[in-house]
Amino acid sequence: MTELATRAQAFGLIAEGVAAGLSAPWRLYLARGCRYLSLSVGDRDEWDGWRTHLGCPELSVRVYDAGGEIRRSSVAEVILDGCRISVELVEEVSTADLERLLLADPSSTEPEER
Repeated sequence: MTELATRAQAFGLIAEGVAAGLSAPWRLYLARGCRYLSLSVGDRDEWDGWRTHLGCPELSVRVYDAGGEIRRSSVAEVILDGCRISVELVEEVSTADLERLLLADPSSTEPEER
């Protein structure tokens, strides 16, 4: 695929990932005009798979309080032919897991360097 000019091409990009063995995103948002495509996935393995498949170089993590629950939002983004594509994972984090928030990769045991 050389460009994401149409809805069919954007959905084709998702179909290629699923055909390659990735789990289908549980939520998909495609902005009018095909300039923004957002995928929401259910777990870290799916997030890693999609960001690797799409070649997302931009990663960000946001931690926030949602009515007494602490959540970690991990977002990976890439721009393909003028279309910004983001893959998002939202995880609930208990206060017992606060150390985990300091890790760049929660499956690792090494703290992130600052």
